[in-house]
Amino acid sequence: MPATEIGTSERLLAELRGWVEHETPTTDGAAVNGLLDRAEAELRAVGAALERLPGRDGYGDTLVARTPGQGAPVVVAGHLDTVWDHGTLAASMPWKVAGAKAHGPGIYDMKAGSFLAFHAVREILRQKVATKRPIILLLTPDEEVGSPTSRAPIERAAAGARAVLIPEPAGAPHGACVTARKGVGRFVMRIHGVSAHAGGNWQDGRSAVVALARKILEIHALTDLAGGTTTNVAPIWGGTRPNVVPPEAGCEIDCRVTSIAEGERIERLILGMAGEAEGIRIEVTGGMNRPPMVETPEITALHETARGIAARHGYDLPKMHRGGGSDGNFTAAMGVPTLDGLGCTGAGAHAPFEHILWQDLAPRGSTLCELLETIDQ
Repeated sequence: MPATEIGTSERLLAELRGWVEHETPTTDGAAVNGLLDRAEAELRAVGAALERLPGRDGYGDTLVARTPGQGAPVVVAGHLDTVWDHGTLAASMPWKVAGAKAHGPGIYDMKAGSFLAFHAVREILRQKVATKRPIILLLTPDEEVGSPTSRAPIERAAAGARAVLIPEPAGAPHGACVTARKGVGRFVMRIHGVSAHAGGNWQDGRSAVVALARKILEIHALTDLAGGTTTNVAPIWGGTRPNVVPPEAGCEIDCRVTSIAEGERIERLILGMAGEAEGIRIEVTGGMNRPPMVETPEITALHETARGIAARHGYDLPKMHRGGGSDGNFTAAMGVPTLDGLGCTGAGAHAPFEHILWQDLAPRGSTLCELLETIDQ
């Protein structure tokens, strides 16, 4: 059991409610900062060493909190932003506890996990519990759009760290933690054609939509399910009116890969689709956003430690590999042992039925806290 008293699931749920009812869409930096203000004040009150990095490009700030100690730190990082717009709470996803499930926008991905990390660090400091190593807690504002402003602070904190813990949602259906993730690439393709009257002088036009359709099929053909590579094109756009040969079209592209080499290959092929021929000009921007998180012997050993702790708290903690990316991709690619998916159980990330199994808050929080206290060699 952790030396720190975490409290009951009922107590944790009551405080988590305030986090969920404070809506924090990624695109509203001020809203994210409002929740960050609350966390910062609580951590300052218990003596955390704090650094607040100002946001940029419309995103919120990043909060870095440190506890005392010597040696390589244990880093725990969670994001406060969600995919849900303002008004979701009132319009379609109100806070609701129905039996074992607690509902609300962003509760599963990942306010419950970020809250558990914050709560563990706050209580370690409040209760003056000695830990094997210093802890660095990061609360970040922009993970849902690829961590454009928080990646650098995360990597700085992880450089030389003993381990990194990511309390993203536990993997359904068995509450697994995550020991590997695919790498993620994001691209935007814009196609410029030539407009013309679709009836009177069709031959003078160059359809950007037709060119885009051909490229979509090329991109789709890059998928290799057996090898772990997938591509997806969405959304798409193009054209103005049915009687106008469309001069503009475009799309966004998502790709997932299991190795750095495959990511480099797919990136090269997609960027290589840019060019100009027969009156059509294609622009492609973007690239690999997150490197793959590959399970290493050190990650496997860290999982076994966590699984042993979880067993003492009354539940199994299996492992799984996932296709979605997280900030753990960055730290694992640095060679730092990283364990992901340590947040609460539940389901429905980014979906209207998003929920956690709230009675798991205390046991999951206790496991995370004990890892923070005891990770050493």
